[in-house]
Amino acid sequence: MLAGGGGERPRHAAQGRTGDGAYSVPFDDEVSNPLEEEKDMKSIRFVALGGVLALGLAACSGGGAGSSSGDETNADPSDLTIGVAMPTETSERWIADGDAVKSQLEEAGYTVDLQYAADDIPTQAQQIDQMITKGADLLIVASIDGTALANQLQAAADQGIPVIAYDRLIRDTENVDFYVTFDNYNVGVQQATSLLVGLGILDAEGNEAGATGPFNIELFAGSLDDNNAHFFFKGAMDTLQPYIDNGTLVVKSGQTEIEQVATLRWLQETAQKRMEDLLTSTYSDGTKVNGVLSPYDGISRGIITALQNAGYGDSIEAGLPIVTGQDAEIASVKLIKDGVQFSTIFKDTRKLAEQAVVSAQAFLEGDEPEANNTEDYDNGVKVVPSFLLESDIVYADNIQSLLIDSGYWTEEEVAAGQAS
Repeated sequence: MLAGGGGERPRHAAQGRTGDGAYSVPFDDEVSNPLEEEKDMKSIRFVALGGVLALGLAACSGGGAGSSSGDETNADPSDLTIGVAMPTETSERWIADGDAVKSQLEEAGYTVDLQYAADDIPTQAQQIDQMITKGADLLIVASIDGTALANQLQAAADQGIPVIAYDRLIRDTENVDFYVTFDNYNVGVQQATSLLVGLGILDAEGNEAGATGPFNIELFAGSLDDNNAHFFFKGAMDTLQPYIDNGTLVVKSGQTEIEQVATLRWLQETAQKRMEDLLTSTYSDGTKVNGVLSPYDGISRGIITALQNAGYGDSIEAGLPIVTGQDAEIASVKLIKDGVQFSTIFKDTRKLAEQAVVSAQAFLEGDEPEANNTEDYDNGVKVVPSFLLESDIVYADNIQSLLIDSGYWTEEEVAAGQAS
């Protein structure tokens, strides 16, 4: 069988942040703190209340798009429009995100302009421009390239439109007001932990399980223009590095830097081609790869297809390496159930959508959203206040408790490997 296209988990001892508690992302840009530009007073929509002068002074002080409070503060939600920009409809995950955000916003009474950009950066920029032109009162943006939207966000700031970055941090601009996401460093830790569990180095509780290797592994990362890819990879490497250093794990190709292992646009076919190339260049001497760190289920399926085509077998029991993943896509959940893919990371998009809605409501009511992290997500210009959610490792034995009992997928969907 070729890989298809595209409850509380045990706490693992290997999970956690770096020693100083900080999340460090390997961007080379120097962090700058430019003075904020004074807002054009013509762009500020005043509330017809007695606090007009104080409001005007607050707006003139700058502070990003959300620092300008508009006449939407006391408006009925049905009179407000929220623009939602999602990256692509080719991934189950982003379809689920878009649907969840839209439905929850509409349940709260808002009008929603939801757009998908087919993973095309100019298309997403144009869609956001149109949302602003049509009078959006707030923007929720899951960017394709987190460095490519500075002009659009400046236009939003000029009109006092708050901007919430959704799951992917938007970089190199002061005009992003809030960030909702998962604890992305810990997602990487979980991916690496599940690889160690699959190889028998750790048990499900995170204790040493006795396997000493050496095990040949290969590493994959996400797209370099996605800020999250750096967090995932750092969390994973911080977890795997001690085992590489002591010889338990061997990266036989020698490719250990994110620039060497990145997968542009997270594409399945790109990952499949790189895995094929690795098998040819590194394992043609008869040695075998024992495990593959994969940061996303689509990448995992490309890796698995390459391995199956190379004669590794149709399942882990038949000889497939341990392959990790992320996003609990239904095609990969079935592969995990069938013993083909070993694990994935469940990021409940319903909870992420709910937090985006709560944050949007706070801005539109003239308040500040609640942040639980105000230190770690530096976008190159400012530290963006953030709300981080927790994720779970999915193995074959907890699909029922994590995914089916929670209503995320049905038993029939898991059996078929398709969403209904």
